[in-house]
Amino acid sequence: MVRISPYYPGIEKKLFEVFRSAITQVCSKDYSEEQIKAWAPVQYEHAKWKKRIDAIKPFVATIDGEVVGYADIQNDGYIDHFFVSGSCQARGVGRALMNELLSQKINGEKAYSNVSITAKPFFEKHGFKVVTENVVQIRDIGLVNFTMERNL
Repeated sequence: MVRISPYYPGIEKKLFEVFRSAITQVCSKDYSEEQIKAWAPVQYEHAKWKKRIDAIKPFVATIDGEVVGYADIQNDGYIDHFFVSGSCQARGVGRALMNELLSQKINGEKAYSNVSITAKPFFEKHGFKVVTENVVQIRDIGLVNFTMERNL
């Protein structure tokens, strides 16, 4: 069973492992090896990553005590990170995280995110619509993503 809890300090490295596995194991079907390397570097820079995670304060998904996903929603409705471990796809983790995010009280009337090619069908299934297609630069490598939104 998937459990969702608020972020707590000390699990930053586990969240990085989820982030990296989601990109290297799942997104690799939609992005080149060069794009994957730019997006999910091998090296783990604890201070930089901790600062990022502390800023977004994600919800954490666990199964039997193991961290298997995380996602955040900011006060204006922006979903910055939404990642499920590569080993836990199609087990209800994403659905549980999305349900938690959409149940949060925020100031905005919409939830929105910049979504990978891989995540686009999942977000569409949860009522999000494409607003724009983008090419973002990560470490000088271009990656396609989509700005998507849905009314709350």
